Amino acid sequence: MSNDKINVVGTNIAEKATMIWNVADLLRGPLKPHEYGLVILPMTVVKRFNDCLMPTHEAVLEQYEKVKSLAVIDGFLTKASGYQFYNTSKFNFDKLLTDPENIEANFKDYLAGFSANVQDILAKFDFDNIIKRMVESNTLYLVIKEFNTPKGYLGPDKISAVDCGYIFEDLVKRFSESFGEEAGAHFTSRDIIYLMTDLLLSEANLSEAGNVTVYDMAMGTSQMLSCMEERIHDLNTDIEVTCFGQEFNPSTFAIAKADMMIRGGDPNNMRYGDTLSEDQFSGYTFQYIVSNPPFGIDWKREKKAVEDEAAKGELGRFAPGLPKISDGQQLFVLNGLSKLAPNGKMAIIQNGSPLFSGDAGSGPSNIRQYILENDWLDCIIQLSTDMFMNTGISTYIWILSKDKPAYRAGKVQLIDASHCFEQRRKSIGTKRNDITELCRNLIVQAYGDFQHEAIYGEKEGIYCESKIFETVEFGYHKIVVERPLRDENGELVLKKGKKQADATLRDTENVPLVEDIDQYFEREVLPYAPDAWIDHKKTKVGYEIPMTRYFYEYEAPEPVETIMERIQALEKDIATSLDALFCKEG
Repeated sequence: MSNDKINVVGTNIAEKATMIWNVADLLRGPLKPHEYGLVILPMTVVKRFNDCLMPTHEAVLEQYEKVKSLAVIDGFLTKASGYQFYNTSKFNFDKLLTDPENIEANFKDYLAGFSANVQDILAKFDFDNIIKRMVESNTLYLVIKEFNTPKGYLGPDKISAVDCGYIFEDLVKRFSESFGEEAGAHFTSRDIIYLMTDLLLSEANLSEAGNVTVYDMAMGTSQMLSCMEERIHDLNTDIEVTCFGQEFNPSTFAIAKADMMIRGGDPNNMRYGDTLSEDQFSGYTFQYIVSNPPFGIDWKREKKAVEDEAAKGELGRFAPGLPKISDGQQLFVLNGLSKLAPNGKMAIIQNGSPLFSGDAGSGPSNIRQYILENDWLDCIIQLSTDMFMNTGISTYIWILSKDKPAYRAGKVQLIDASHCFEQRRKSIGTKRNDITELCRNLIVQAYGDFQHEAIYGEKEGIYCESKIFETVEFGYHKIVVERPLRDENGELVLKKGKKQADATLRDTENVPLVEDIDQYFEREVLPYAPDAWIDHKKTKVGYEIPMTRYFYEYEAPEPVETIMERIQALEKDIATSLDALFCKEG
């Protein structure tokens, strides 16, 4: 998709979402601002269903009269509606507005006419209570009327399934902002999603028709899944794409399920629950996984379930180790790896913490060790700051593969794309930078070329840099260096003839895995502490990926003479200003 098209579509989506959100003007007073979304989100979904079903509504009613006495009728009615859902009520939004006196009863009749999969969506929205509140505030009729104006039209002839999904996403973002969501509970804009999908598919062989499975473990409103499906069909329209997703937020899950139904997919593949503690896809494997799980969010609520899962060892999802309780993002990585098919590939967004947090022997380090020693880490791409709507921190796309090609085996590619962006004309929250088509092409080319110390783009402008490392280069032995304990006279303290270690002089050294520990010790420690020794029982293996260090470029400090000239010029300017001031007042 070209950058111009993204910008145009994005503008239309924002305009449509703003018009829909402005319906909230009718709710001022009866509802507080942070409650507007409780009405706007489910009403948008219901209106989308209404507008999709309008062309076949009469055909569904006719078919319903023929089959309503049968035990199983869903197949007949979905065929008549053309979707995975239907409505057998005589009402629609147009007919509801003809009888304002009975709007509550008629609207409930209309909702009751939806198929069971839509009823599940409405239940997740807690829509019965929302209707009750609108009735009590005399706003139900007005809200339905406003949604039925041309600006509220959401039919597929005007709004595609993908674009409707992004309208949902925009509305959810507005709703979340009214609550002041945590930095980790952000939304992934399509420029980042398309980069992730293009990286996943850059080396894919999809020339033959077949079935491809895609999974998102924290799917939000399912836009990553729909974009992945779109990109796969751009490569081969004959391939069947089956999407699976799990989501814990009831409202966004309801939207995701609605979106899947509208796109003609299987809504049963959209499942509700906490991925960490209520895995809905145990035993499944997927060819592609694309996800942006929350980061900087603790897993205290899931602690018991996660620890029970970890206790299963290799039979569970979290055998390698557990991250610190304050940040569960590495648990999502392990969940994805446990579900990745032998030929599978995953793109997942992380912040900087999983690169280096935790010392040797800690849970985070052990997780990195598990990934790297299995040779599943393919590439890490550092994005610029200010890429997300709700957080401005640096983020990274991890590409993990269970089936690396031979030329990438035993190696990890790091791409610094922190300079590969264009500033937006107008920011959206904290999102000030975009990955344009030019930027995306540069990053995907860098990934595909797999070159060490290669620059793509213009170094003084938009560019990214690629470096290649052996997997073992990220590992180290953490050794404990002991010094002897001495008494107040400086004499060695012995116990059974053995030197005792002085805990106050104890130190540690990180020795690269590629180096011999004893040789390192002789070179780096003994010249400065001849009486030191290594306690080999305490040696641990650790892994870290210090991207900042790998891409650091030394900049020579400004010459002292230049600094002095600037200071003298400032002093002269200040003196001149003071003279002018006092002369004027004198």
